[in-house]
Amino acid sequence: MKFFLAFYYLVISKLPHSRYIEFFNTIRIWYCSKFLKIMDFDKNSKLEYGVYLSDAKNIKIGKYCRINENVFIQGDVKIGDYVMIAPNVAIHSSTHIYKSIEVPMVLNGLTDNKRVLIEDDVWIGRNVIVLPGIRIGKGSIIGANSVVNRDIEEYSIYGGVPAKFIKKRK
Repeated sequence: MKFFLAFYYLVISKLPHSRYIEFFNTIRIWYCSKFLKIMDFDKNSKLEYGVYLSDAKNIKIGKYCRINENVFIQGDVKIGDYVMIAPNVAIHSSTHIYKSIEVPMVLNGLTDNKRVLIEDDVWIGRNVIVLPGIRIGKGSIIGANSVVNRDIEEYSIYGGVPAKFIKKRK
């Protein structure tokens, strides 16, 4: 698995954006389905350049997903079907431990993984940060530049820092 992940970072993730040549997206999807096994091969999915897949064995991506450039997916993350993720989104399933002032923060390590679940038909705007253990309900929208630090109800629109309820989708 480490070899396949290294090859993904060195070659596959650096292929140009699919808006120039769609074939590059097909290669990325094929590679992630065949070798990393994080998703099924789906010609309707998009996985753009520069997507970072930390600990790929714990990442699952549904069908017809659109994941744009420079998205960071770390740890235990499950993404449902028909999900759109805009550029520069960060999805974390763990964070740094910082409680002890006796030990430098860099030496405190990381918390245990807490699964992030993004249900079907979700749209996550540009530059959003999703914190560990979050569930984003079906049909929800997260506005650009938001920090999601609590679970999101189904068919809801949230935005801001921290993300706050704006309204229900109808």
